[in-house]
Amino acid sequence: MCAAVTPSDESYNPWSVVNLVFTHLADQGLHPVLGESGDPAAPARELLNALGIEPAAEGNREVMRDVHLHLAQIRAVMFDQGRDQLE
Repeated sequence: MCAAVTPSDESYNPWSVVNLVFTHLADQGLHPVLGESGDPAAPARELLNALGIEPAAEGNREVMRDVHLHLAQIRAVMFDQGRDQLE
């Protein structure tokens, strides 16, 4: 049997939503720009939040960068401690 999908169960690729909005605006003759320069993640997140969509953390490059940095710090501590114990 199929379960009913509630709005909270739905998920969207955030960039698909941003693309849909920008395509609609371009079709209306507007020329939207997402972020003046650099990484468009922050302005895209603001747009999604304004639409009532909460971007998922796993799709967020900023979060992934922080996770990779934190993991590198953990590896450095663990491997440095491991070397000290072997000596």
